Amino acid sequence: LQNNVTQSTTACFEPSLDYVVTKIPRWDLAKFTHVSRDIGSCMKSVGEVMAIGRTFEESLQKAIRSADPSFAGFAPLAGCAPADDAELERMLQNPTDQRLFYLAYAMLERGYSVERLHALTRIDRWFLHKLDNICAMHNALRRPHQTLQTLGRAQLETAKRLGFADAQIARLVSASEDDVRAARRQLGLRPFVKRIDTLAGEVPAPTNYLYTTYNAATDDVAFDERGTMVLGSGVYRIGSSVEFDWCGVSATRALRELGRKTVVVNYNPETVSTDFDECDRLYFDELSYERVRDIYELEGAAGVIVSVGGQLPQNIALRLHRNDVRVLGTSPESIDAAEDRHRFSQILDRIGVDQPAWKELVSSADAEAFADSVGYPVLVRPSYVLSGAAMNVAHDASALRAHLELAASVSPEHPVVVTKFIRGARELDIDAVAYQGQLIRHAVSEHVEDAGVHSGDASLILPPASLTPDVLRRVKDIGAKVADAFAISGPFNMQIIMQPGASGAPPALKVIECNLRASRSFPFVSKVTDSNFVDAATRAIVGEGVPAPVDLMQDAASWPYTAVKVPQFSWTRLAGADPFLGVEMSSTGEVACFGKSPAEAYLVSLLSTNGFRLPTPGSAVYIGVDDLSEPRIAQKVARHFADAGYTVLTDTPATAKLLALQGVKVVEFDYANRRTLRDAVADSQIDLVVNLAQRRPAGKADPNYAMRRMAVDFGIPLVNDQRCAEMLVDALDALPAGAATALYGKQPLNIRTPVDVKSWQQYLDMRK
Repeated sequence: LQNNVTQSTTACFEPSLDYVVTKIPRWDLAKFTHVSRDIGSCMKSVGEVMAIGRTFEESLQKAIRSADPSFAGFAPLAGCAPADDAELERMLQNPTDQRLFYLAYAMLERGYSVERLHALTRIDRWFLHKLDNICAMHNALRRPHQTLQTLGRAQLETAKRLGFADAQIARLVSASEDDVRAARRQLGLRPFVKRIDTLAGEVPAPTNYLYTTYNAATDDVAFDERGTMVLGSGVYRIGSSVEFDWCGVSATRALRELGRKTVVVNYNPETVSTDFDECDRLYFDELSYERVRDIYELEGAAGVIVSVGGQLPQNIALRLHRNDVRVLGTSPESIDAAEDRHRFSQILDRIGVDQPAWKELVSSADAEAFADSVGYPVLVRPSYVLSGAAMNVAHDASALRAHLELAASVSPEHPVVVTKFIRGARELDIDAVAYQGQLIRHAVSEHVEDAGVHSGDASLILPPASLTPDVLRRVKDIGAKVADAFAISGPFNMQIIMQPGASGAPPALKVIECNLRASRSFPFVSKVTDSNFVDAATRAIVGEGVPAPVDLMQDAASWPYTAVKVPQFSWTRLAGADPFLGVEMSSTGEVACFGKSPAEAYLVSLLSTNGFRLPTPGSAVYIGVDDLSEPRIAQKVARHFADAGYTVLTDTPATAKLLALQGVKVVEFDYANRRTLRDAVADSQIDLVVNLAQRRPAGKADPNYAMRRMAVDFGIPLVNDQRCAEMLVDALDALPAGAATALYGKQPLNIRTPVDVKSWQQYLDMRK
């Protein structure tokens, strides 16, 4: 077996490394209410980062920043400041997702020694001494009267060799990041580019697998290719996962087909984009403004693509553009206008595209006055965030104040907009590609859930099941207007609210979101339509081989198949987390399946997720509601399962009365007593929980929270959205006689699959 790094030795060779790799997990526990932050033998992370340097200190600090751009490096976080030493020592002794930052607090703010920390944490002293090296430089940089001007070359170089970023140094010496960059450039300090070399220079390694470091004196490569840079998606996290890696890889392959040299920057070891044979040069490095600009200048790159890697590249696009980096495709000025809620809303008003009533936050009092004028509920929307971070629905003034404070803390440099939240509306997704403001590709998907569930947690139907040709035409017109207004060249995605019209009038279409980048549904729509949206978008971005406009939705009503994408959740790994769907994304994956009808595709997709199964015959279905649940749907679900031979249970006499069904039993559980709860649930033979509550609970005492959590903790399948519950019973009603994945209800349904099994290509061929 040949060693692919050296390309001259065999794989049977003892490696000799001159670099250090640090891999750390990414947790998103802060997204969940009531979740335990303890970490142990049960995996809770949703991704990981890998950083390469020539010292542990350098690679660790790079890894910390890669896990979240808001982390400066090994330094305290604002949310990790304990009230006293007792709390601090408790946080040090017990592993949590924030333990590293409590270590930083203890060393930098409380002066804990290596020996004291070793006694508390049992972390090996070697690691603690390395952390102490970082702290020593941190303290030197923040000394009184220390300024950028008094910082000598030797000290600045030492800081860079210890992995300190320009922004990190700037914060400590009260300067700007650009000032630090200018100072180090004036001193001749820049990172060097090294190859991954598994034989530490003993044998030449011609690989294109690269990283940057300040612990070197020469570059391993010549900068003579002038490649096109593609910025990857970084760490997998809720809202950004393998779908963006597919986009990045598709863009790189399209560029290579066009004869362009490619330079990929990414730091995620789980991705295809970090396979060094996918591009001409791979930089396994940070996706920060500092590092991207370093690589761009060293490579003399032809340009940078920022619109296929999700939100991280978007966040630095404008700054790159304003510092003479050539950003390809849609102008970063347009990207900024779309990300800024206030400016985006103004542009929609100008081009005559409808949107929910909105107001930019000036003060809490103004926001409350606006909410009073349009009526609760309202939606709080920060700018420049991923997966709906800090986006919340407020049903009253106290909730509004709390949500405003959170939104301002998550995106402090950008305005927060409050919009009217529309109940009972359906949400549509339009994924599209434009070239010089002209729409050339688009696909329209319909959500199963009502508006208010994040698009990443929603079930998508393509082609849409209930949209008229007139609605599809109007959605396309909106997409064309937005493409023209923002002069888009590349991918974009919009979410549109479809609000039923009064007295038979056409539904109102209101734009609620627009991202001038590839979305997480681009792989889905590309595979369903058999048209690679990212390939077309890449050609539009560079202006070469741009495909002619095609209306893929023109004959959508006649497609012989439907595809449905459903979310995959990881509630079982998140102890205490509330399995509730809202405007902030919480799913960790997705499943998509084809079928001959929407009902068939939905059922197959749902059964393909981990943790869902049909209830066994003779078991019970437990139903819960709240004051926002639709009685019609609750009654329909109860009637279906009762007719199929299941016992229908509920938790209150009021719900039993609402279900309007004979034989409904009321079973109230003592959720606080875990010893008796499992036996009580087993005695009730519950094999499916359908919780249709729409209001997010304030605390753990809420019975709907307890019902949902009980289902997760005891491995009982859970349906937690009323539209999904209705879709499920419709799909079960539509099953042909003798078809199901298991015994179901009164029917002897025992074949392996509920529908004919066809390959992806066979479904696509049905359209020919």
